[in-house]
Amino acid sequence: MPALTADALNALIQARHPDPFAVLGLHADEQGALWVRTVQPGALGVEVLNAAGDKVLGTLQAVHPEGVFEAKLPKTRAKLSSAGHKPAYLLRITWPSASGPLTQTLPDPYAFGLLLDEADLIAWREGRLLRPWQMLGAHPMSLAPLHSEQAVDGVRFAVWAPHAQRVSVVGDFNGWDGRRHPMRRRVEAGVWEVFVPDAQVGQAYKFEIVSAQGHLLPLKADPFARAADLRPANASRIAPALTPPAPRWPQAAMRQRADAPISIYEVHVGSWRRTDAQGFFDWDRLAAELPGYAASLGFTHVELMPIAEHPYDPSWGYQCLGLFAPTARFGDAAGFARFVQACHAAELGVILDWVPAHFPTDAHGLAQFDGAPLFEYADPREGFHRDWNTAIYDFGRNEVRNFLCGNALYWLEVFGVDGLRVDAVASMLYRDYSRNAGEWVPNIYGGRENLEVISLLRHINGTLRALVPDAIVVAEESTAFPGVTAPPEHGLGFHFKWNMGWMNDTLAYIHEDPVYRRWHHDKMRFGLTYAFSEKYALPISHDEVVHGKGSLLGKMPGDTWQRFANVRAYLGFMWGHPGKKLLFMGQEFAQDTEWRSDEALPWPLLQQRTHKGVQHLVRDLNHLLRHTPALHQRDDSPQGFEWLVVDDDAQSVYVWLRRDAQGQPLMVVCNFTPVPRVGYRIGVPGPDEGGASAWVEVLNTDASLYGGSDTGNASAPQVVQALPSHGRSASLVLTLPPLATLFLHPAA
Repeated sequence: MPALTADALNALIQARHPDPFAVLGLHADEQGALWVRTVQPGALGVEVLNAAGDKVLGTLQAVHPEGVFEAKLPKTRAKLSSAGHKPAYLLRITWPSASGPLTQTLPDPYAFGLLLDEADLIAWREGRLLRPWQMLGAHPMSLAPLHSEQAVDGVRFAVWAPHAQRVSVVGDFNGWDGRRHPMRRRVEAGVWEVFVPDAQVGQAYKFEIVSAQGHLLPLKADPFARAADLRPANASRIAPALTPPAPRWPQAAMRQRADAPISIYEVHVGSWRRTDAQGFFDWDRLAAELPGYAASLGFTHVELMPIAEHPYDPSWGYQCLGLFAPTARFGDAAGFARFVQACHAAELGVILDWVPAHFPTDAHGLAQFDGAPLFEYADPREGFHRDWNTAIYDFGRNEVRNFLCGNALYWLEVFGVDGLRVDAVASMLYRDYSRNAGEWVPNIYGGRENLEVISLLRHINGTLRALVPDAIVVAEESTAFPGVTAPPEHGLGFHFKWNMGWMNDTLAYIHEDPVYRRWHHDKMRFGLTYAFSEKYALPISHDEVVHGKGSLLGKMPGDTWQRFANVRAYLGFMWGHPGKKLLFMGQEFAQDTEWRSDEALPWPLLQQRTHKGVQHLVRDLNHLLRHTPALHQRDDSPQGFEWLVVDDDAQSVYVWLRRDAQGQPLMVVCNFTPVPRVGYRIGVPGPDEGGASAWVEVLNTDASLYGGSDTGNASAPQVVQALPSHGRSASLVLTLPPLATLFLHPAA
């Protein structure tokens, strides 16, 4: 171990040495003598102790005034074994303090060998590492130094920064001094590693990176951190060691099939409820209240808006930087795992909103992570999203694909989550999304489709189907891109797709004054022209009740009675329509104001009969959905739907049949005017066609329990008559309540 030149010593103290492991730690020189060298800026002195810490092997001398220490160990105290092994040792460092010198005794970080498996590094480089969170990030563990069988506690850090000239880990364990722990570069994959003895769970850390051009970058949070500071702080935190994967929901495989009843309660965790001081509920308090509430209303799932760590509350989690860290707003990762299990105990599945489309450009985050485009496309025509002022992931880069696919698997495996709803898929699929001509880069064939995204989505969905076959992945995709829910070998591989067209059309219709609805009749029926082209979910999501759009109740025309009746009729229409259901929190009791993410829902409204009535209706609609196979078994099949009345635009009436797998029907009747229709005749399959001889009303959104007028047909079965109507030989006469939806099934 030859003496270092002045330039090399300066490089060490400036943390710019290209290979610190080659010159720090314990090394033998050409004559076999042992030398120890360490960088401890600000230390008063350093001694070398034996592994037991009870004998001084040598005192290091300062060879640079800012804190480089080295010493040749006396031969009598440090002899090479016959096998040439070096002895294990400890460093005892003396630090100045206001109360007098303090000593710290710990193993040398540069006494440890290679930390990461070469096969894993190559798999990461090639995009094949299934669980990259197990390799990268911060991992508490016990490791033995080279040539020692005595393991010591500490934390292994690893980060991907292939363009960097130097990377150090800094944190509470080293005074945030990048000279203390420069990392070893693993050239196989551009990954940097170091083991820090005595670093502890809960301590804050970041990475200090020098770019290829020699520029010191702003400190970077760990892309694979499993815990982080509560904003406005933004450091990563050392999380406890990984535990075995969380148990799966035993009912997931059965309850998430395409023919299962699925009704999703979408929740923004930060505003569902709040403490009296307007603070957040933690995961345990949420677990005590939210699953029971959602289950009592008959929902089958809760869907959480993104809970990955994010710096800005008003982004609602959709601009996240800590993809592997449940946000500190609600507690730690263990608390979130308990919340998931509480949902499962209440027989609820858990779906997370997941954002692989883009990320914010905060200086501590992923943007220009190692001084050059790394996670994002280099060309701003590909790598910058002007709508949201965010960076776009480089979907063609192996490591980025591995990062995103691994993250999707992480939430499902580590926490036992049952599904992901993928945000902004349309913005990923099209290179010209929200861009004018000349502002985007065509694919290799000159087209607008992002072929790298298509490949990535197929890969992610195929991987999840293989490894977590009972989980579902849902696309928020707003265009007519073909095959979104086709298997990965034929399409994109999602299990369900949000039906954004249905949502836009039907909300536009219901917003119209009933006197004008006859001119918009097609908006409510148009969705049936494509309803079976994909496996759809019908969403009334958070996006429809913010930014001046008003609440669902606020969209409705007319006086107070008509507004509530419109909401009830619309929800009945939605639950009777083919497709899985999703309703954003607050709409289940007809919240009267637009959603605000910084306030709790207006729960006192439930003291009013009208709002409580809507909540009763949602409960009963979910009950009907669960216990009526005709309403869910053939959601994606034209054999499960039949129009009975589709063209009565003058009276704004729609009537259809839903059929289960055995052909058993349920009738849905909607009257979207405030005029009761007494003696309304509907053509139906007669007994000679295998149809029912009579029908019974099983749910009426105008019932007084829900806040309605109790107009309807609940008194007795309605007998089918041998009178032609609507092109059929038999018919049924009903009373249609004003602004209401009826559900009827064949009389027993």
